[in-house]
Amino acid sequence: MAGPVTRPPAILLGGPTASGKSGLAMRLAERFGGVLVNADSMQVYADLRVLTARPSAEAEAAAPHRLYGVMDAARRCSAGLWHGLARAAAAEAAAGGRHPILVGGTGLYLDAFRRGLSPIPDTPPAVRERIAGRMASADPAAPHAELARRDPASADVLAPGDSQRIQRALEVVEATGTPLSQWRRRPRVGGWNGPVLSVVLTPPREALYRRCDARFDRMLDEGALGEVERLAARGLDRSLPAMRALGVPHLMAHLDGRLGFDEAVARAKTGTRRYAKRQATWFRHRAPGALRIEAFGHAMAADGAAAAIERFLLTVRGRPA
Repeated sequence: MAGPVTRPPAILLGGPTASGKSGLAMRLAERFGGVLVNADSMQVYADLRVLTARPSAEAEAAAPHRLYGVMDAARRCSAGLWHGLARAAAAEAAAGGRHPILVGGTGLYLDAFRRGLSPIPDTPPAVRERIAGRMASADPAAPHAELARRDPASADVLAPGDSQRIQRALEVVEATGTPLSQWRRRPRVGGWNGPVLSVVLTPPREALYRRCDARFDRMLDEGALGEVERLAARGLDRSLPAMRALGVPHLMAHLDGRLGFDEAVARAKTGTRRYAKRQATWFRHRAPGALRIEAFGHAMAADGAAAAIERFLLTVRGRPA
């Protein structure tokens, strides 16, 4: 038999960037009395409201929002750090009689909330700095090749261009002597001990790509370049997660005079589309049992999510659906 349920139900809403998760989450929060808990690894940063498409101030005022813009760009938000903050925010929402609705495109975060995390130790700052410096000065293919020697299992599942995760894997094996792939085989701790319903938006790919491009143009109209200029002026280490958010490196390259504006925008859009594709692939393979909505969050088809959530909540409360 399963262990006793000690937590109230939680809703997890995921999907690729620009799929309309935030809009649907707002509708769900209003309908079911929810608190929105951010599960996007970049929307935690205060410096990047425009370029990460964080909910507007009006949206944040219309429903409770947690973990949006709560960190300075000089900090590194790891899955472990986010996990602790998200569990506390969800518990607070539940204690207040509201449903925690975790929403974002970082599949690892949503999975960690649901199932917990393997007990991977934090890496010392000196190790992080050493690996970051080595990666910055090396040929772009060299870090992945190093990882293939030191942690082949991790290298097999990471693309050579996935620098952030490659760096993390190298940090772990260097700091602990144990490959990250082995740490991840250890039992997880800290999963949500209560009913969970996962909902994933899977809109048509070509329509999603068009929406990604249009949204980036809108971000530029709303001041994304100025936002990046202010971030660049801080002189932060460019290996920090916030400095590698979608569009940031390309717009910084333009500000540095290394790319023309049109080329920077074109590359940022290409990077965003590729990221959306990776997210869609992750949710397709790593979110078993999720309710899949083959539409954008604003579409009529997404109304099915609300109906499914209502049935789920009635069922966990012991009432007929």
